[in-house]
Amino acid sequence: MQTRYVPNLTGIPETMLWTLHSRAGEAKRPDGVLKDAEALRIYGAIDYDFEKSFGRAEPSLAIRAVEMDRGIRAWLATHPDGFVVSLGEGLETQAHRLDNGRLRWLSVDLPEAVAIRERFLTPNERLMHFPVSALDRAWMDRVDASKGVFIVAQGLFMYFEEDDVRRLIVDIAERFPGAELLFDTIPRWLSRRTLKGLHRTRAYQVPPMPWGINRDALEATLRRWVPRIRQVELKPYTFPRGFFRYGYNGLNMLPWVKERLPALVHVRFAERSV
Repeated sequence: MQTRYVPNLTGIPETMLWTLHSRAGEAKRPDGVLKDAEALRIYGAIDYDFEKSFGRAEPSLAIRAVEMDRGIRAWLATHPDGFVVSLGEGLETQAHRLDNGRLRWLSVDLPEAVAIRERFLTPNERLMHFPVSALDRAWMDRVDASKGVFIVAQGLFMYFEEDDVRRLIVDIAERFPGAELLFDTIPRWLSRRTLKGLHRTRAYQVPPMPWGINRDALEATLRRWVPRIRQVELKPYTFPRGFFRYGYNGLNMLPWVKERLPALVHVRFAERSV
């Protein structure tokens, strides 16, 4: 019998187990909105008390994955040979859910995170790993933009300072004109809570998230940073069942409240002007 892997993670890298817990919990359900056999395989191979740290699996992070899958899948329909970059990917198995046999996928994360990822997901000539911080622009040199570029960042930008986010987005727009960028945000009030110390459970304190931004400030902020943005599309989290389907989803209908909820942000950059 193979020994299960015992991770030794703290801080931001440990959040890869939190997202795995949510995705595996949703994938286990017969009525789950996410089908993810690879996440279930990895989840079962890790010796870690997920519920002690993160509580019972709830679907919010799996919903985020589903919505991001949908955005990338639509792009791949018109860019089947395109190049996808996933920043801060951790143990996300999105490439395996979306692989059309032609895309190229670059998973970028810290060296310790990539080392764990490669215990379970072996890279190849199309599904590649690069062990650097998303803030290290060296990953940009690994991208072949000839067939189009799509950059996704799940659960990442909120852990950076705002100026780091701004400079990274500016550099992406400059380096990859015509590219698309998909990421998620948290509101300012939640950012402040994490900076003061926010416990998910008694055993687990959420890492500080310095960058928070309200939904109604997103488009103006992004266009101020990068005037050559073609489109900014904001998407709310919508829950498929249970209390949150009626409670949380209803909040997305309230003008003042919805601006202070997390959001998914899809940015399309303009081509370089001649």
